[in-house]
Amino acid sequence: METGEVRTTAGEYEEDPATMSKSTFSPGAQLNVPEDCRRTRRIIAEDPDWSLNIVPCLSNLCLQSIVKNFKEKPIYEKLTPVEKDLIQERLSPSLPLDVTASMISDGVYWKRCCEQRWELCDVSHYGHSWKRMFLERSMENIIELFIPGVTEPKTVQEMVSYCKNYIKRLDISQLLPPIKEPKKEEDEYALELASDNDYDTPSMDHFDFNILLDKLTSLEELHLVYRVKQCGMNFEWKMFEMTDRDCVSLATALKSCKTLKLLRLHQSHIEDKKCRLLVKNLLDHPSLRELDFSHNLIGDRGARAIGKLLSMSKLEILNLCDNDIRDPGAKALAHALSKNSTLLSLNLRLNRVRDEGGQAIGKALMNNNTLLHLHLGANEVTGLTAIALSKVLVQNNTLKCINLSCNNLGENGGKALEEAMSCNTSLTECDIRLTKVDDQIVSAINKTICLDPLQDPQQAPKPLFGNLLSGGKTSMHVHTLGCALACTGSCVLPLIKTVMSSG
Repeated sequence: METGEVRTTAGEYEEDPATMSKSTFSPGAQLNVPEDCRRTRRIIAEDPDWSLNIVPCLSNLCLQSIVKNFKEKPIYEKLTPVEKDLIQERLSPSLPLDVTASMISDGVYWKRCCEQRWELCDVSHYGHSWKRMFLERSMENIIELFIPGVTEPKTVQEMVSYCKNYIKRLDISQLLPPIKEPKKEEDEYALELASDNDYDTPSMDHFDFNILLDKLTSLEELHLVYRVKQCGMNFEWKMFEMTDRDCVSLATALKSCKTLKLLRLHQSHIEDKKCRLLVKNLLDHPSLRELDFSHNLIGDRGARAIGKLLSMSKLEILNLCDNDIRDPGAKALAHALSKNSTLLSLNLRLNRVRDEGGQAIGKALMNNNTLLHLHLGANEVTGLTAIALSKVLVQNNTLKCINLSCNNLGENGGKALEEAMSCNTSLTECDIRLTKVDDQIVSAINKTICLDPLQDPQQAPKPLFGNLLSGGKTSMHVHTLGCALACTGSCVLPLIKTVMSSG
């Protein structure tokens, strides 16, 4: 027996394990490979916590594969609700809309997309739908950054194909004009010598809504402002107005959008001509319920056109705040109001209506049983209009709110309103701030409203603050501080500071 060998009980010899590692084999030696592998096999785990018990199940591996290859081979509809939730949590928010818009339902995925793109995401403004929020705001961004002559209309058309069934509201805060080429010195000198007529001709157009509105089959609200938010040193007044060509284009587009319920076109330099053209295309609109042309330049001719619209449509809310409407325009609106049975709110604040127009509105309300809110604040009406409205309050039990603030009603107007309030059981707000009405009369009116026996005590408005100015000529009766600020703007801020500082 040689060294390194041991004898077994059967009399056979085997190699000693102590010297096995030192054994050498010649290159031509024949080895029993399977038996040698079994002897030297070892499991060395790189992860000390590795275990067969935590090996991913096949379904999870499949879901990971779906997420990884979703752009090339999207699979979603055939999954279970639990699997769909897992997919939404893992998909990349940077996937193109042509893949996700029609396939991924509202949920966590769209929430992640919104929060990645915008810091402020209030989903309550979008019917608590993250998908609707993402698609609406994406479309708004495309329109607001659209440059005529530079941006391809195909960009908008492609976006429409993805989201036309989800967009219910568009709030466009700016519309960019075409890019103007740099002017030469000779051109600048020629412009200085140009006539006013040349200056007034439309020189720029904006986004053409004809390529969009007729395709948005669910659009209900459209908010527009023709302006540029950050023009910097390139400021021009024409950046803040709608051109004639813009008006023609928008009017045609509005007529084609049959689902529109609210149109708000403000701060866009709309005068009578443009107003009449827009209204002409809205006369037979089947669904329009709210129209807001506030902060424009609409005069009496535009008001007459809107009066015709009141007679032929089913408008419920009309806002013409801060325009240039005078008595003839107010009388046209009053004539339409006397025959109207749908309008609930009329806002003529910050116009130039005098007593002739105010009395016409009062007379119209004698035959109207639907209007709930009337705002004539900051006009030029006096006690004669207050007397006309006091007659309405005696007979009309529909009106809920009248605002006559910032007018010169005087003592006679205040007394007429006080006497009428004793016979009225429906009014919940009568705002006569800054009207030169005695404080005692104002207090009596407020007391009558607050102590109305037919009114729910929990809903009864309370005077916010009174006797704000020395001299006893002002008082307030509003629901909230926000309403007060909306009515008078910055002029009430010093008064609020005075009240707060006095404790």
